[in-house]
Amino acid sequence: MSQAEQALPEALRAGDPQAFEDLVRRNTPRLLSVTRRILKNDDEAREAVQQAFVAAFKSREQFHGQSQPSTWLHRIAVNKALDLMRARERRHEESIDELLPHFLPDGHHSERFAVWPEPIEEQIDRDRQAASIREAIDRLPDTFRIVLLLRDIEEMSTDETAEALGITPNAVKLRLHRARMALRTLLAGGMKPVEPAEPLNPLKEVSQ
Repeated sequence: MSQAEQALPEALRAGDPQAFEDLVRRNTPRLLSVTRRILKNDDEAREAVQQAFVAAFKSREQFHGQSQPSTWLHRIAVNKALDLMRARERRHEESIDELLPHFLPDGHHSERFAVWPEPIEEQIDRDRQAASIREAIDRLPDTFRIVLLLRDIEEMSTDETAEALGITPNAVKLRLHRARMALRTLLAGGMKPVEPAEPLNPLKEVSQ
């Protein structure tokens, strides 16, 4: 870490306008990307980022450099985006039950699933499939979409996601597991699968 990076937390706590301006300039594009994914609305995304910077400046004395300033800002922006979501008028969410696998009495799938060449978590990062994956993620109800975004794309931990959403870590794991299964179903029509030699057992157990 450079001397400038080491001095940044102190400069921020002191209210150095140049330090804060540099922080805003470097982090605005990524924060806008994050808040857009959560809110699916450009105006609300910009509002969330603006609120995040205001909140960060007001709470700058609480930043002691245990994490990178960008990580600190990211958490604030995510929470501001979630606050805006909660402020929206509640909408009825459709069930994702029809997207989840059904099982035979012996524990195997009642449908014949394709074998993906790599885990869905890795496919999310592949540029070739990015557009179709983003579209499929946007089709998930917010309850599941947000958990998937925070855990698999923003790479927040289970505990961080639970804290941000005000739910238990076990609830995060359950929603993530169901969201991944639903996403797999939505993507099934748009990706070329490899046919299995025999019926598959259920997706991997929730362990993350």
